[in-house]
Amino acid sequence: AQVTILVKTQKASSFTNDINNALNVKIQTIEAAEQKICDLENRLDAEEKFIDLYASGEAKDVVMLNVSGTVMATKRSTLMVFEESALARQFDDSKWTEQGYVSQRVKEWTPDDVFFWAQSIEDVSDEIATIFVQNQITGNELLALEMEGLKMIGIKRAGTLCLLLKEIKKLEKLWQSRTFTLIEHSPYCFGKILDYLRLKQLHSQNLAVEPDLPVVDESERRRF
Repeated sequence: AQVTILVKTQKASSFTNDINNALNVKIQTIEAAEQKICDLENRLDAEEKFIDLYASGEAKDVVMLNVSGTVMATKRSTLMVFEESALARQFDDSKWTEQGYVSQRVKEWTPDDVFFWAQSIEDVSDEIATIFVQNQITGNELLALEMEGLKMIGIKRAGTLCLLLKEIKKLEKLWQSRTFTLIEHSPYCFGKILDYLRLKQLHSQNLAVEPDLPVVDESERRRF
């Protein structure tokens, strides 16, 4: 990140004292305004760096949670800050795939992803799967395809068309449902845990100080 630094303007001294003083007041006013602009630019640059570090990651890292009826969203990496914890194990690679990673990222599929999807469908040949790559069909476009669209890209056989439409509808249903992971815990208590994990992750990236342990209301401590 670049930091903007101002170069001071030389004071006026070539005119009468009154004119020099008036010019110098103007110069100081301009320099103060420029300094404010530089400070804002530097703060913006720092914020962009923060966003890049904190928000980076693949779409599969986003988790939608149903915490006893309360919807929460976070990054899977946040939930896995303490790798040996029961919470982290619930979101390891194998379990997360089972919980709907595919359904959450269909719209981000590349033509290669669409090819592998088509290839995995029973009774759909590799030749048919290759048609999707040849036409550069993305996941978002795949969800929009209907009978006529499939014919336009070169798929003619009735049985194959029906199979593909059936599987596309399944994908669309999965996408619309946006799988939520159920967490049977007090939303208040889990929210405290989630806030702590987020701060802990930021601390590991040198973006925040070491967080204190969560403070919980006396009435909620048995549930924490």
